[in-house]
Amino acid sequence: MNDSTRADCIQLDPPLAIVSGMRTPFVKAHGALANFPADQLGQLAVKAALENISLPPAEVDELVMGSVSGQSNAANVARVIALRCGIPEDRIAHTVNRNCASGMESVIEASQIIREGRAQVLVAGGTESMSQIPFLYNEGAKAWFMQFQRAKSWSDKLSLLSQVRPAMFKPVPQIQLGLTDPVCGLNMGETAEVLADDFHIPRTRQDEFALESHRRCLQAQEKGFYKDEILLMSGHLTGSAPLQEDLGPRKSQSMESLGKLKPVFRKPNGTVTVGNSCPITDGAVGLVVMSADEANRRGLTPLGYLHAYSLAGLDPKRMGLGPVFAIHKLLRGTSKKLDDFELVEMNEAFAVQVLACVEAMKSAEYCRTVLGREEPIGELPLNRLNVNGGAIAIGHPVGATGARLILTLLRALKDRDLQTGLASLCVGGGQGAAMWLERA
Repeated sequence: MNDSTRADCIQLDPPLAIVSGMRTPFVKAHGALANFPADQLGQLAVKAALENISLPPAEVDELVMGSVSGQSNAANVARVIALRCGIPEDRIAHTVNRNCASGMESVIEASQIIREGRAQVLVAGGTESMSQIPFLYNEGAKAWFMQFQRAKSWSDKLSLLSQVRPAMFKPVPQIQLGLTDPVCGLNMGETAEVLADDFHIPRTRQDEFALESHRRCLQAQEKGFYKDEILLMSGHLTGSAPLQEDLGPRKSQSMESLGKLKPVFRKPNGTVTVGNSCPITDGAVGLVVMSADEANRRGLTPLGYLHAYSLAGLDPKRMGLGPVFAIHKLLRGTSKKLDDFELVEMNEAFAVQVLACVEAMKSAEYCRTVLGREEPIGELPLNRLNVNGGAIAIGHPVGATGARLILTLLRALKDRDLQTGLASLCVGGGQGAAMWLERA
């Protein structure tokens, strides 16, 4: 398939109805949800989404769940979640992995399944326990354990024990491997530093963006915006106090405290810190989806509808620009303009990554030379972007975030009596995703 025949985006006619959505609180890894594996987090979110519209599990035809890290004792975590939620065992389920866009990919695949006629009522979403991503043994330790297991005599085992060295047991964090791109050789934070250089975005501007993310999220919490999308976890579940809010937003955050943080990925002259990056996070999201006709037949009022989506690829070294490429394809394929979207949710992997997307989209030179556009994508006013805060404050459980963006955006549109929204995110490995969502 050449460029002239490749579809820029897929438009859904009729659109896909998102009729219910709930999520767990998002909590920094090794915090209040550290003991909940991905299957349990997903089970909580899916059950809550079904109960939210009084939909019996027996009426779910199929379940698709995004997850990236992979739970060792639940290889197809979607199937485990489905069965534990009471969805009949004759219904099928599968897990998808498009890295940061896995939660969106689950909704995309649900729409394809419905169009194919394989199922009518689906649950989509994503789940991630980043606390429980394991540590690995290095190659030397693995080889030693294999030899020790195969040793047949005590003398052979004693000989092997004499070869043990402390360096063999230095753990290898799997999350560190997962956040490093094997093609370009950079971890995700290093790719963010590339964008800081490309678009000349200083540290101060990144910290200001991060501070605003916390401010908006705290304001949304105070007015109760998130209460209707976050399930209540009882003290019996958490082992301490009940929990129904994200724990990442910091009331004490300030430019002074952000300015004291040292660069993480490029020393000593880097700009990306833990303060202007999203935290490693645990959490899950469940969405109930069906065709618009099926929702109407059941008398359900959807949260909103998915009208079109696009997926794009780009240089892994600049993976943070994924939204620019995906939005470009979405606009070209739908003949819409950026100004047509009243609210935009763009995942805040890093402050500089979102700011670089804003700069790239309004740059006539960048859009012409890189995207081949005759005119820029357009100016994205920050007062329409992540109006209730973003992942810098809320967190980014990788496999779940795409689904959260959909849920939060549709609810934000309702909260402000608006209609049209755009959800987008960058994807580790050099991809981007974008969705056109409407309340009607």
